[in-house]
Formats: sequence, structure tokens, C-alpha cells
Amino acid sequence: MSIAQRANEILPGLALTSGVALLAYAAEHVEVGLLGGRWIESLVLAIALGIVVCTIKPLKPAMKPGIDFSAKFLLEIAIVLLGASISLSAIRGAGVWLIAGIAVVVVLSIAATYLIGRALGLPPKLATLIACGNSICGNSAIVAVAPVIEADSQEIAAALAFTAILGIAAVFLLPLFYFHFGMSVPQYGTLAGLTVYAVPQVLAATAPVGLLAVQTGTLVKLVRVLMLGPVIFLLGILTKAEASGNDESSGHHHSLVPWFICGFVGLMALRSFELIPDALVAPMETVSGILTVIAMAALGLSVNIRSVAHAGGRVIAAATLSLLMLGAISYGLILALQIQ
Repeated sequence: MSIAQRANEILPGLALTSGVALLAYAAEHVEVGLLGGRWIESLVLAIALGIVVCTIKPLKPAMKPGIDFSAKFLLEIAIVLLGASISLSAIRGAGVWLIAGIAVVVVLSIAATYLIGRALGLPPKLATLIACGNSICGNSAIVAVAPVIEADSQEIAAALAFTAILGIAAVFLLPLFYFHFGMSVPQYGTLAGLTVYAVPQVLAATAPVGLLAVQTGTLVKLVRVLMLGPVIFLLGILTKAEASGNDESSGHHHSLVPWFICGFVGLMALRSFELIPDALVAPMETVSGILTVIAMAALGLSVNIRSVAHAGGRVIAAATLSLLMLGAISYGLILALQIQ
């Protein structure tokens, strides 16, 4: 198939996913205007709008190639570009013991959340998505991990939709720990950085307590985000090794690590060594965000709403138990490090 033919095949579905993404951005803009903040991110809105479009009117077969292209290839490009937004320089302001403690909290949280999800009857890939989302950085982690473990659109939509709800709830409820349980400002900032999903949500949760809480929470959160690279790299190796083992008898071979993980880690290394000009970082983040929203729109257009709704109760239960467990582990770290 020629490039022109392939482009013509992809264009209808790509136009549809881009249109849904634009609607998501517009809805987010209205949300900010009415509520004063982004309580539901555009990527979650893109999935929701995609599901609505797909539910109202079944899509024509001609749309499928472009939707598949958006959901897979554009998402992989977005993940590669995401690497440029993560720099190891974030660890310079944190002590060795705090860095080690954060790594231990993330590892324990991923393992415990996965076991909780499986005990509640969630499929392995959905349990993994929730575990990584809760333990590292919410939506970004779910989006980055999904293609690595080859999760399907139903699982990604369920993980994103229901953990987004819980993330918003955490922002409102977490300040109660400071105001009613006698925590110091550094303790509260550390707790927020270890438990809240996204950096903007950390800012929202710590701002009522003061600047020191904001600074502490942001630093801890940035170190926690750095765990995304090692986690997706390890998951990539495990997933491909398992696939290769399953296909040995058929003579199929898989590359050990997907190309986009190598790209992600490569850009993260370049950023850490300051080989990416600062002027390029913001545009790369912007492009990554736009491609991610388009990919999420494509996933929404591929979702069977009945499947997502069916998993809803178990996903919320798993995510809630996971967040409570993460809070307990994080508080244990605060006591162990004697943060005052």
C-alpha cells in the first residue's frame, strides 16, 4: 500500500478523533471558566465524549483504520515526547533517604494495589493500570503503561474514568489530615506529594496550608514521577518476555523492549543531561498532551460502555482501597524518616 493510499485510509478516523479531542478541549475551557480549575482533565473528557459519540451513532467501518492509528501510534509518539518532561535533576533537592523511601513506597503500592485488584476480580491488565496510576502519577502513568502491557480500550477507559473521580475526591479530603490530625506543614506536604495523583492536584491540595507545603509536596511528587521510567521499562521487559515465551513454539519473535519505551527513556536521559534546549521542552510537552488527548478520544470511540459500567464498582473499590493503603504506607515513611 502506498503512502497516499494509507493516508486516505487513515484520514476519516483521524479527523473524527481530532474533532472529539477539540470538543474535549472546549469542554475543559468551559469547566475552567465555570469552576475556576481543571477538575476533570481534557483526556478524561475526550474518552467520555468518544464513548458518547460511539453510543449515539455506531461508527462506519471506514473510520476504524484512523481510530486505530490514533489510539496506538499517536499514543506511542506522545509517550516518547513525555520523556522530555522528566528530568533527574528533580532529585537534587531531596535527600538520599527520602528518595529511597519514595521508591519503596511506589514499589509497595504497586504490588499491594495489584493484589487488591486481583482479589476483587479485576483482570490482570486493569489491575496493573490502576496500580501504576494510583502509585505514580495518575492519568499520565495509566496512559504510559497501557500500550506497554497491551491493555485494551475498555480497560484503559475504566482505569482513567474511575481513578479520575477518586483523584478529585483526594484533593478535597486530604487537607482534613492537616487541619484535624495535628500534622506539621512538612509532614503534610510530604503526605500530599506521596498520595495525590497529578502535580496540579498536589498544588491544589497543599495551597491551603501554605508555601512550604506546596514546595515540599511538589518536590516529593516530582521524585515520585521519576519512577515512571523504571516502571514502564520493567513492565515492557516482563510483557515482551512473556509474549516471546508464549510464541516460541510458533516461531514468532518479539523485541524485548518496545521502541517507544526506548524513546521515552532516551529523551528522559537527554533532558537530565541538559542536552534538550529549555526552549524545546514546553513545545514537546504541548505536542505530547495534544496527541494523548487525540489518542484518548480514539479509545473512547472504541469503548463498549456496558463493559466499562460493569467494571465500575470493582474499579472504584480497588482504587479507594489502594489510596487508603498508599496513605498508610506514606505516613509510615514520614514517621520512619522522622520528618518534623
